Amino acid sequence: MKIRIAILLFLLIGAFFIISENNLSLNKSENLTKFMSLYSSWMYRIFDNMGNSVGYVVKMEWLPQEEG
Repeated sequence: MKIRIAILLFLLIGAFFIISENNLSLNKSENLTKFMSLYSSWMYRIFDNMGNSVGYVVKMEWLPQEEG
């Protein structure tokens, strides 16, 4: 439950940052469209970066090297 709340807070804070940085008033349809475009782009970058990070971690050598 705590993880869900943390993820939700992260997504909401991200949305608020996008709205404030771009001075968007979500009352207008063109601003709402711009917000959705920016938010989906931000989400794509988050998942892309997470995928790159996980791929890097998986490729690492985790077992100790034999001395010889």
